[in-house]
Amino acid sequence: MEALHPTCRILVTGASGAGCTTLARALATALAAPVHDTDDYLFVPTMPPFRQYRPEAALQLMRELFLGRSEWVLSGGIDGWADEVAPLLDFVVFLRVPTELRLERLRERERRAFGPRALAPGGWRAQDFEQFLAWAAHYDDGAAYGRNFPRQRAWLATLSTRVMEVDGTREIEELVSQVLDVLPAKP
Repeated sequence: MEALHPTCRILVTGASGAGCTTLARALATALAAPVHDTDDYLFVPTMPPFRQYRPEAALQLMRELFLGRSEWVLSGGIDGWADEVAPLLDFVVFLRVPTELRLERLRERERRAFGPRALAPGGWRAQDFEQFLAWAAHYDDGAAYGRNFPRQRAWLATLSTRVMEVDGTREIEELVSQVLDVLPAKP
C-alpha cells in the first residue's frame, strides 16, 4: 500500500530555468494539492511580461488566496521579498541545474511561448529576452541582482524546515518520487 502524505506546504526553488515550476506542478498533482507560482503574484500580468513588479501586493494576494491553507506547493524564489512565508513552510526543494542547460531550457520556453520570430534579431521580444538570459547566466556566480546562488544558499541556511537539494537534470517522475520518498507518511 502506498504511503499517504500529510498536508504540507512545499516551496520548490532554484535558478530560473531549473525546472521549479515543472516540478512544483508535478508534486502538486501527486499530492492533490494546489500549486502557485511566485511570478503570478510578484508581477502584474502584462504583455510583454514581467514589466511591473509588485512585491507588497503579491504578499497580500498570497495571504488572501492560499498562505493560510494547510497544503500548497509554491514555485519560485521568495527570499528577500516574502520572508514572512518562510515560517509557514514544511519542506523546501532546491533544484540545481548547470547554467548551460538552464539557458537552453529558457530559450526553448521562450520559443514555445512567443515563437522564434519574436526572439530573432529585431523581434519584439529579442532585446528583453537577451537581457533576461544575461541575468540568468549570472545566477551561479552571484553577479545577478535578485535571485542568485550565493544569496539563495545563504537564505536556505536560515530556514528551520528541511531543505532537500536535488539534481534538476533528472527526469521529472524521478524527482517527484525522490521528494515523495522523504516526505513523512501520515500515521
